[in-house]
Amino acid sequence: MSDPGDANRPHRTDRGAEAAARDPHGIRGAAPGRAPVPLSVLDLVTVGAGSTAREALRTSVDIARLAEARGYHRHWVAEHHSMPGVASSSPAVILAHLAAHTSRIRLGSGGVMLPNHAPLAVAEQFGTLEALAPGRIDLGLGRAPGTDGRTAAALRGPGRLDEAADEFPRRLMELTRFLDDDFPDGHPYARVHAVPGPVQGPTARPQLWLLGSSGFSARLAGELGLPFAYAHHFSAAGTIPALDLYRESFRPSAVLDAPYAVIGVSALAADTDEEARAQVLTGALSMLRLRTGRPGLVPTPEEAAAYPYTPLEREFVDGWLANIVHGTPGAVADGLDGLAKRTGADELMLTANAHSGAARLRSYALVADAYGMPAEVPAAD
Repeated sequence: MSDPGDANRPHRTDRGAEAAARDPHGIRGAAPGRAPVPLSVLDLVTVGAGSTAREALRTSVDIARLAEARGYHRHWVAEHHSMPGVASSSPAVILAHLAAHTSRIRLGSGGVMLPNHAPLAVAEQFGTLEALAPGRIDLGLGRAPGTDGRTAAALRGPGRLDEAADEFPRRLMELTRFLDDDFPDGHPYARVHAVPGPVQGPTARPQLWLLGSSGFSARLAGELGLPFAYAHHFSAAGTIPALDLYRESFRPSAVLDAPYAVIGVSALAADTDEEARAQVLTGALSMLRLRTGRPGLVPTPEEAAAYPYTPLEREFVDGWLANIVHGTPGAVADGLDGLAKRTGADELMLTANAHSGAARLRSYALVADAYGMPAEVPAAD
């Protein structure tokens, strides 16, 4: 369902299609329909109260198939740990499952938290994904733990929480060399090969991205000539400074001749403003509980509406909701148009956080309707 004013939005597909044609690495997509830039999906695989991880993962398949059919460019899965309200602790496993249910859409991590993993293990996991879905895999990397300190310690092992500031770039370089199988002679890993990988014959490799919510990864991505994804959905105040730093730091590379920046956006469309508000309030209460050390399943709309918010809690929730683009399809499209214009982002990656999997799925469909994106219906398995 689209609003009457949708037809007045200008088409931007020509520029996006031309950019995609010049991009053999699959970084740039085409702006679909009347969207200002390419649109993509960031999937947290949320688990609502009364639901299960199995149902959440089934919803992720449904979203990926709908996104592919309607013209979204990519579908990323985020890594989180020890959070009852999400089921995305193992992005590589989920991506393999999504690859089996799709054929065209790019799939990736948004992201793998590199400090939690040995670079060789990441190279082999994503080399396997590239072999399963050639030319469709993005390896987005972050340096945060994706969890609390105690869980990070359990993931990494003793002595790994206070690594030096330059440890992430070193681990990134090591991962890149495993993916390219090009450690120099004399290096301790010169005879160590990530498989699947180049040692088995000519092959493509996953497209590397850096993710961040501060200037550190923005600058590093620019210096390395890599595409950059910024977490606007939970760190909106730093979006423009980080993107400016990325663009100022950018040096052309073998994969990019100009900066390419994606921002994650919390966005939820529904048939009415009231329904959209009820759904996003569930995510706001879930985040409030997480930030105050009480993580749980995503509450129902009824629970979120009845919750006895203190003045400080209400202030937090109102601030959180102010950063979510939500409402009717036309209102959400207007909000996304404005955000793309204000930030100059090259792509918007939408995350629809709500209690209901059906509400998340419908939101992506309604946004596609509002922009006049392809109306193909995904075939049943």
